[in-house]
Amino acid sequence: MAAERILVVDDEDSIREIVCSMLGSAGYQTASAASGIEALGILESGEEFALMLSDMMMAGMDGLALLERTKERIPDMPVIMVTAVHDISVALGSIRNGAYDYLLKPFEREQLLATVRRALENRRLRLENRSYQMDLEARVEKKTEQLRNAMTELERSYDITLQALGDALDLKDAETEGHSKRVTAYTIAIANKLAVPKEKISIIARGAFLHDIGKMAIPDAILRKPGPLTPEERMVMREHCYRGYQIVKRIPFLQEAAEIVYAHQEFYDGTGYPRGLKGDEIPLGARIFAIGDTLDAITSDRPYRRAQSFKAAQAEIVRFAGRQFDPEIVRVFTGIPESFWDGLRKDIDGQTYRFSYPRKQALVGA
Repeated sequence: MAAERILVVDDEDSIREIVCSMLGSAGYQTASAASGIEALGILESGEEFALMLSDMMMAGMDGLALLERTKERIPDMPVIMVTAVHDISVALGSIRNGAYDYLLKPFEREQLLATVRRALENRRLRLENRSYQMDLEARVEKKTEQLRNAMTELERSYDITLQALGDALDLKDAETEGHSKRVTAYTIAIANKLAVPKEKISIIARGAFLHDIGKMAIPDAILRKPGPLTPEERMVMREHCYRGYQIVKRIPFLQEAAEIVYAHQEFYDGTGYPRGLKGDEIPLGARIFAIGDTLDAITSDRPYRRAQSFKAAQAEIVRFAGRQFDPEIVRVFTGIPESFWDGLRKDIDGQTYRFSYPRKQALVGA
């Protein structure tokens, strides 16, 4: 192990020689400077030292000025100040300015070596601690990145599962095939136009995609009935909101999305179901979804009527602003050109639309 290097600074030749001799006999390597300016030049030349001993009273640049300049450039190198002034305030002042310790002249060899050993041990511990902290930070950063990647992959797996559930629902209810994907894309587009934060759009998208998941618990005789439903059958059909909520809320990362599933049939004026929520009591995602859902319903073929135009759908949504729909969201919706909806619908039906949570490209500028 290489001997630690110490820079000795004193404007008295005899003292420099004595101190260097004491340190050399203890196994340290030394270099010396006859002034603060000379010492600063040595330090700025790139020579490395583990410790500096400096006299306080020197011409040109005194010890305190050298200490200040040194701590700016080499903060990790401890400095021991040496003074013949037996004034404790002077010594304490040097420590407040960054010195590790001080020695009063004259001093004994053992006193010098003991002080040097403490200073070097303090430096070693600080460097080890810093190295440990840097290593710990690197490990934490690496683990955090691994966890982030794992969570991203887990979330991706969840989304694939959700899409499979949505596809299964479409197969069960052939009348609304592709509805889940379309209404989710429409909902995301409106949410983007409303400048909803990205993380919230992900929640809204999942809620929109799973909005009808409760229909999987509705008997096929009711779900696929070709004619009008009886009052009793309508009551059973209305249960799909709560049933879907019960299914989705059990999945921890879908608890917020579950609220959208629960509220997706609520009306802005409080006349919807299942809880009769009104205005802002309805989650924002459900209020946005309501417009996307109606847009898709009107522009899609049904057994009892042909699909209508996006313009007709927009007119119907505007007509029910303040009743079924949040009027502010309707205002934003009407600012999106008809050509955008037409293109998005063709992308989805032609399967060129790649569904994701949330969609980032064209929808951002919708």
